[in-house]
Amino acid sequence: MKPPAGTSLGFFVTPPHKCGYLPGRNAVTIFVDPRRRPNVATYTLLSQHGFRRSGDHVYRPQCPDCNACIPVRIPVDEFEPTRAQRRTLRQNADVTLIPKAPTFQREHFALYERYINARHSGGSMENPDRDSYLEFLTSGWSDSVFYEFRCARQLLAVAVVDHLLDGLSAVYTFYDPDLVRRSLGRLAILKQIELARALQLKWLYLGYWIEECRKMTYKREYSPLEQLRSGVWSRLADVAPASAALPDKR
Repeated sequence: MKPPAGTSLGFFVTPPHKCGYLPGRNAVTIFVDPRRRPNVATYTLLSQHGFRRSGDHVYRPQCPDCNACIPVRIPVDEFEPTRAQRRTLRQNADVTLIPKAPTFQREHFALYERYINARHSGGSMENPDRDSYLEFLTSGWSDSVFYEFRCARQLLAVAVVDHLLDGLSAVYTFYDPDLVRRSLGRLAILKQIELARALQLKWLYLGYWIEECRKMTYKREYSPLEQLRSGVWSRLADVAPASAALPDKR
């Protein structure tokens, strides 16, 4: 992987640590040296090679004995919604998408707390504080937007999205856990597809799909879906039914 002209990258690899997705396994992660802050062009190239952002850090799994984490992306111009996805859009016709700067807002954090404590009870993300929230979702160098989903004045969801040169990267989405009927996780992805098209971008990067991880099942709902294996993007096989598990957006 060659960085854009005028930039240089350094990388470091972590020791083996407990895998956050597959029980009983260890993971190894490669990080971009945080002392060399990427720009959007470099981050775009890294995304094309399967890297993701968490806070200021850009990383990719590099496990020597496992290749379960598969980067996936949607070619937005080819996407056609399923019947269930069209129904989700109709059910949320009253929802407005509002871009906001990636800064701390109490209303956002209150929703994030509710979502994390409902969806990640007992996990490492439970009971977040302001610092951990900002360290996870924001970055000092990326072109990030917090997209609010509102019905009138009610905040339903927030999608944290990074703008790349060739697409959008879906960093994280949190939403009202009580509004199950609205399928807000699905809605967030559908709206990001629409946004990428409107911006004349090619891709919506969804992060990693792990076949054995139930929380990742929802990514198979979107078709066509491309996967990165051995440095080459190719089409993933036919999608799972639209009734797959609700998103737990990573």
